[in-house]
Amino acid sequence: DKEILSNESQERMGILIHKEDLEGVRAIAERERAPFYPVGEAKASGKLVFDHQETGAPAALDLQLSHLFGSAPKTIMEDETRETTFADPDKNPLAGQKLADVIADVQRLESVGSKDWLTNKVDRSVTGKVARQQCCGPLQLPLSDLGAVALDYRGEAGMAMALGHAPVAAMISAEAGSRLAIAESLTNIVGAPLRKGLESVSLSANWMWPCRNPGEDARLYAAVRAASDFAIALGINIPTGKDSLSMTQTYPDGQRVTAPGTLIVTAGAEVTDVRRIPDPVLKDAPGSAVLYVDFSFCNRHLGGSALYQTLGKVGSTTPDVVDVDYFADSFGAIQELVSEGRILAIHDLSAGGLVTALLEMCYARTEGGVQLSADLLSEGPLEEVLFAENPGVLIQVADPEGVMKSLEEAGVASVLAALPIKERLMRIGKEEIDIDEMRRAWQTPSRLMEPEQASKECAESRAREQLAQPLDYRLRPGQRRTLADYGKSRDRKERSGITCAIIRDKGTNGEREMAYALWLAGFDVRDVHMSDLMSGRETLEECRMIVFCGGFSHSDVLGAATGFAAGFRYNDRASEALRKFYARPDTLSLGICNGCQLMGKLDLLYGEERSFRLLHNESGKFESTFLTLEIPETNSVMLGSLAGTKLGCWVAHGEGRFDLSADPHSYSVAVRYGYEAYPGNPNGSPDRIAALVSDDGRHLAMMPHPERSVFPWQCGYYPEAGDEVTPWFEAFVNAYEWCRAHR
Repeated sequence: DKEILSNESQERMGILIHKEDLEGVRAIAERERAPFYPVGEAKASGKLVFDHQETGAPAALDLQLSHLFGSAPKTIMEDETRETTFADPDKNPLAGQKLADVIADVQRLESVGSKDWLTNKVDRSVTGKVARQQCCGPLQLPLSDLGAVALDYRGEAGMAMALGHAPVAAMISAEAGSRLAIAESLTNIVGAPLRKGLESVSLSANWMWPCRNPGEDARLYAAVRAASDFAIALGINIPTGKDSLSMTQTYPDGQRVTAPGTLIVTAGAEVTDVRRIPDPVLKDAPGSAVLYVDFSFCNRHLGGSALYQTLGKVGSTTPDVVDVDYFADSFGAIQELVSEGRILAIHDLSAGGLVTALLEMCYARTEGGVQLSADLLSEGPLEEVLFAENPGVLIQVADPEGVMKSLEEAGVASVLAALPIKERLMRIGKEEIDIDEMRRAWQTPSRLMEPEQASKECAESRAREQLAQPLDYRLRPGQRRTLADYGKSRDRKERSGITCAIIRDKGTNGEREMAYALWLAGFDVRDVHMSDLMSGRETLEECRMIVFCGGFSHSDVLGAATGFAAGFRYNDRASEALRKFYARPDTLSLGICNGCQLMGKLDLLYGEERSFRLLHNESGKFESTFLTLEIPETNSVMLGSLAGTKLGCWVAHGEGRFDLSADPHSYSVAVRYGYEAYPGNPNGSPDRIAALVSDDGRHLAMMPHPERSVFPWQCGYYPEAGDEVTPWFEAFVNAYEWCRAHR
């Protein structure tokens, strides 16, 4: 009894259901192979009772719920306000310094520099509904201000999320720190077309504070009150959040370290169209300009700035949001421009100030630069203009005069910040700053972190090769770009009579996006769990194509797809269904990621005489990236028509390195990675192999995820404006047309 009551195993869930639904839920649990136990029933007794109805033994627990959920004592925090001041630098930060050196020092700060080491190891494409993730541009650098997911595969309505925090500014003023954290989350999310503008936004507040230290409880109270007042004034709710109020560490030698009190704000809002979110990458647009729109209505101050941090200073005065109504008006004006499609690129001002924001707009591309305007440079001392972190945004627009007029009519001030130029420079008056040199400085934190999580050789290759591996698209002339071009429609209601089964197991996660791509191409799609095959409920006899989807079947605990494969190897019904399917001449099969690993373990392409396996990536870690794939001449039913093209595609795997048991020339390569060196070849596969196809072209095993790259909005970067679908859709159409022709 004690073990059952006290067990704290994770990944368990309790649900309350009607008695008449019990058998239906049990059937679902059995099909999904999820342990299922009816543990009791709800009564109106007001008691929690753990008894033995079958044996009649005394109840092990008989507790009044009022005792469990009674009136909890209120926490009383008492403190006194302590005034803390921080010094400014003794002299002008730019005095006697080369401007390029000062900017480079700011770029190297961990809070400013690249977070590539964080973003390259997490699955940023799972579900196929991710419309905006951290990386953007041809170089796929982590510069996005916000994240966005579509609600469905139509790729219109969705949700956007963005973060904000200001820990160093909060050291100077807890109240200003709260307002700046909220402001940053909002200037990050403002680039998405929100359904009701600012009214759409809800906030989550995560308080990280070193409480129980003299003065800190009082600072927390002031910070919470300021956040509340600011949110109420903006008309935004904060319905949720959490706190970590013990941010203090004491070491054995007695040293005591307290983290700066920090509010981390997450803004979330409904988006009308995820396809219309401009990114922060400067565009090639003759006649365009970059405008600076200040949201703060506050004089520029350098307290709490990245510039002061490089000098070992905090500063005495921090920026703030002085006029809440003006902030709301600025937000609304930018939202109007976004909804009208008048913004080509947008980037918020935060860590590193305006000069960093402008540089970052150039980092994710390989050409071009900017020249700062005289109007901007005349607005105040150069160090404040370039490095102050007042809340605001930079927007690139094709019609700068018209946009400035629209902003003025909305009561919002703007200034011409910069003009795009062809040279790979940032011109600040007579100073010329090398953008690529600044980018190398900006990448310093990530370059130093990467060897801690990846092999030394791969970390060095990433630092050396990443910027030389831009996404390289080579599309076929006259490539079909819309669903109508393929004779397809999202509104299909009737069945086609050609069935494709998606086979999944516990832990797979790529079945839904695969199902939609197949359905859109014309297939009737059937969901087949391994338990269906093992029980005989499904035989695959009516299926013309099967797909083994991606994910982490059985958590890959025994190696990728080992458990998945065991279901076929050691179950007679599943094994026989698969054998009969592959014996038919009118069938196709596809394995993606985990499914590719499965096809290798089961020798479904070439038999045992030419077996292949997928080994751990040479980097030693999970790889998630959007990269270039090259399709050679191939007999693949799905990919043959795409031969000669280069396309961007998602990969997300930890074991993707092809290991061939026979002469490499005896294998048919259907897809290659676009570059030989890591990270363009994310796993170290020989001959850049990304996919293999059977000798007859009917069976394809592929590590990348084309089903997550069917629509331009799913892609990390896609160069062709106006396309409804990417060429990857053609692969699914080819499969459908082949099945229709061979029935």
